[in-house]
Amino acid sequence: MRSTPLLRTPVPRTPLPRPAGPLAAVRNLGILAHVDAGKTTVTERFLFLTGATHRRGEVHDGTTVTDFDPQERDRGITIFAAAASCDWAGHRINLIDTPGHVDFADEVERSLRVLDGAIAVFDAVAGVEPQSESVWRQADRHRVPRIAFVNKLDRAGADLDTAVASIRQRLHPVPLAVQLPIGREDGFTGVVDLVAMNALTWDDAGRMAVGAVPDGLLVEARRRRRLLEEAVAELHPEALEEFCAHTALRDGTLAAALRDLTRGGGAVVVLCGSAYRNRGIEPLLDAAVAYLPSPLDVPPVRGTSAGRGSAAGPEGAEERPADPEAPFAGLVFKVNSTATGRLTFLRVYSGTLRKGDAVLDAGAGRTERVGRILRVRADRHTESEQAVAGDIVAVVGVKAARAGATLCAPAAPLVLEPPSAAEPVVSVAVEARRSGDTGRLAVALARLVEEDPSLVVRTDPESGQTVLSGRGELHLEVAVEKIRRAQGLEVAVGRPQVAYRETVVRGVTGVVYRHVKQDGGAGQFAHVVLDVEPLRPAAGQGEGEQDGTQEGFVFVSTVVGGRVPREYVRAVEDGCRDALAEGPVGGHPVTGVRVTLTDGATHPKDSSETAFRAAGRFALRAALRASAAVVLEPLVEVTVTVPDDAVGGVLGDLAARRGRVTGSTARAGTSVVTAAVPLAELFGYATRLRSRTRGRGTFTTRPAGYAPAPAGAASAGS
Repeated sequence: MRSTPLLRTPVPRTPLPRPAGPLAAVRNLGILAHVDAGKTTVTERFLFLTGATHRRGEVHDGTTVTDFDPQERDRGITIFAAAASCDWAGHRINLIDTPGHVDFADEVERSLRVLDGAIAVFDAVAGVEPQSESVWRQADRHRVPRIAFVNKLDRAGADLDTAVASIRQRLHPVPLAVQLPIGREDGFTGVVDLVAMNALTWDDAGRMAVGAVPDGLLVEARRRRRLLEEAVAELHPEALEEFCAHTALRDGTLAAALRDLTRGGGAVVVLCGSAYRNRGIEPLLDAAVAYLPSPLDVPPVRGTSAGRGSAAGPEGAEERPADPEAPFAGLVFKVNSTATGRLTFLRVYSGTLRKGDAVLDAGAGRTERVGRILRVRADRHTESEQAVAGDIVAVVGVKAARAGATLCAPAAPLVLEPPSAAEPVVSVAVEARRSGDTGRLAVALARLVEEDPSLVVRTDPESGQTVLSGRGELHLEVAVEKIRRAQGLEVAVGRPQVAYRETVVRGVTGVVYRHVKQDGGAGQFAHVVLDVEPLRPAAGQGEGEQDGTQEGFVFVSTVVGGRVPREYVRAVEDGCRDALAEGPVGGHPVTGVRVTLTDGATHPKDSSETAFRAAGRFALRAALRASAAVVLEPLVEVTVTVPDDAVGGVLGDLAARRGRVTGSTARAGTSVVTAAVPLAELFGYATRLRSRTRGRGTFTTRPAGYAPAPAGAASAGS
């Protein structure tokens, strides 16, 4: 059935800025949300309303542009970040639709690294959900300005004020609602724009009309406009000056202040609507253009110049402005192998990249040649002769650069900070069912790791099995299915295993190790004295908690008088890092340890970095054996939504899985239970929950750190 044509040009509502030049008219934005909050539907409506597509894609029909992978359409969720571009009100909007499932948080991390702004989508019934909070914290770390869109206002139980309150309470920004809904639940037909003080309504076909504020809402709209002005005046000096002088703010002053507060991180503009019913999308596009920054509005990208000092900062540090005339520098954030070749997605931060240019992979020191430059709309591409600062494009011809690599002009080398990759927490053994396919499987796994750096492939030294590790059960399931579909391989998969760690709960002091080796020729001599103690998490530490680990290792030297030269101290640290690979309890990696080198001695002829590295390794192994150590297991925060009549059974099941309930709330005939549960106990939980609730229960998870495991838990789970 053909979609009814919608209004495709912006109608004057809130004041929109006039772009001062091509770069000022660019917006590089991400869509962030918890799974099933509606972010892919928002993206689809953006593309349709701007004329980038000619029909509205629907997630439930498997017809979306950005969820083009067969697995995404089968599962009905976003798995891989997808880029698309569209034009609105004289601005070019480059969008990245990101996954909402916790297992694919690394896709969000890599996307946020190259974005200038973001739209956070929230469910009007559920408010802030677990993964909403996680992606918000990720955006905080990258200092990405955001606006919020409260979606699904047409659902039963939807309430804008409740959703805004949850944003304030759980995410701690200053939310500034700039709209007032017209109608509730099924009767939701539009919004009152509190900046322009007019009404925007939509009919059943999605056509928008601009009119006066309904009489029944006029008093409430004026009250909320007043509250908005007061909140903005408290945060913005120029707005405060006008408010004190005139006891009100002009529309232009209010819009300019909202823009400044959004870009500076002082507040978050909140809009509302129903993406599925095509209501509220045009003003959301307007807000993205009006309030979120262009490449010119964010600080210049900062990197490390290879072998050259810089007047811009400390030796080796350099800034590159968003200037097409500056030396080229871009960051690779995604690699995708397709039937037609390898696509390397990059954000151009400075300079101009032309087809046929030679570029330097600064980290690897390798020169590559760009064969083609592609403007991307999900799985469709349009060739371009060049890309300039501020662009997000894909290139063909770059054969080896991985996600996180910096591509730059060979004459002006620069290394940009790559996005971080979280440690894997779940592993499975994989092998080809036919012995003749072993080589093909190895190639397919190498390609997987190249595309997704959060996957790790290794060979188990004891069993000789190939082990694939990732961020969760679904992450690994998707990866294996991708091999099966893309390569036509039959793959056998073992039982999932979790990544245990070990840590010290009581340390030792004065551990002496003397490394002496003499077997003809130059000998080896190194003498070290170590203290080992538990590493306490830093106050307010948040990032480590999210990833499930604190900072794993700190090495300090208190040696005085030159008894151990500086180069040998570094060798001792390297040896200690080697020793952390296997702990004394179960052979798991060691984390949360502080090692202090307190004394040592050298030999004028036989001491070397090799000898001190060996001494550091053997000394720390001995110290760990003498310390009191425990095994740590990964925990996840589980949020279970179930009917009220099934709560008892769910609580009992969580207790049987060693879960610790941390909260429970009631919501319109359902209960939401939050618990901290060992990850090893959650394998197969989806099936169990469906059985206990007759298919009516759902759950989500997010990493919640590590905790000591009971005796035997690690061996039982391995």
